[in-house]
Amino acid sequence: MLAGCTGGSGGPASAPPTSASTPVVTTTTVPAPAVVDPASVRANELGEVPVLMYHRIEAVPPSEFDRTPADFRAELQALYDGRYRPVRASDLVSGHLDVPAGTTPVVLTFDDGSPSQFAHLPDGRVDPNTAVGILLDFAATHPGFNAVATFYVNRNPFNASDPKPLFQDLARRGFEFGDHTLTHADLGKLDSARVQRELVQGLDLITTNLPGAAVTTMALPYGSLPKDHALALRGSWSGRPYSFSGAFLVGAAPSPSPFGTGFDPGAIPRIRSSAWDGKTADYGSTFWLDQLARHPERRYISDGDPAHISFPTALRGRLAPRFAEQARPY
Repeated sequence: MLAGCTGGSGGPASAPPTSASTPVVTTTTVPAPAVVDPASVRANELGEVPVLMYHRIEAVPPSEFDRTPADFRAELQALYDGRYRPVRASDLVSGHLDVPAGTTPVVLTFDDGSPSQFAHLPDGRVDPNTAVGILLDFAATHPGFNAVATFYVNRNPFNASDPKPLFQDLARRGFEFGDHTLTHADLGKLDSARVQRELVQGLDLITTNLPGAAVTTMALPYGSLPKDHALALRGSWSGRPYSFSGAFLVGAAPSPSPFGTGFDPGAIPRIRSSAWDGKTADYGSTFWLDQLARHPERRYISDGDPAHISFPTALRGRLAPRFAEQARPY
């Protein structure tokens, strides 16, 4: 993998927010291990990376896109036991997959800014029953499992009268934001001007609540690309440009490695967090995590060395040419 950072946080859910001018990010990371022989951990940094897509986390899920708190805790435990370690969407598209040797990065994404994802209690503490509260609590008791994720928000984020403190608290803790349009618009049904307006206004929503935020990715509402696919990544409206390094779909498959020839930054697949009934073709996260467990040769396995990209020699043809100097086949 290329040099990068985990940038995670795993502080307890009870930690109160502090001043936005003094970032405080706590982690549960352990000291970095020594560089190991890639073959000893069967490193494969050309393997697949799951990008999980969440919506509401509620006791009675309103739709098939939503999970219960118990579901979410169980999935975090399955990820931990399966040697997955969270990174952000920006880490995936930039190749900053700095996770320990022998582990696999996983990207946790949350769409639409539901209050079930993040909220403060009246005293300013993180609501422990929200997705973030659950994730922070889990990270605090599972060393090395950083509480990091990417939030793709729309109008009325977190249904808060003043969402700015929520944005600032999340950013302090190492979470990030991505564009999801202002109104959750189906970009495939809009003309080019309206596509660009939606994305600029979605970007404005984030930077109004978090000035100076680096917004490097977007998620397509309904997984629908604009007719001009290039507008998902770059464009402008009313004299204001936008430029993203990655656009995420709603599809049901792991993402190719960012170092591989199969990686398309304009159409990165995600996996819907859901149980699989063993019959339908709409595979969810339980299906894919099972598939990757059964076929470990498909997984991205880190070598723990930020300076190199390790993989079995037989996979050399999958390496994107621009990474040739960092390659370490074995």
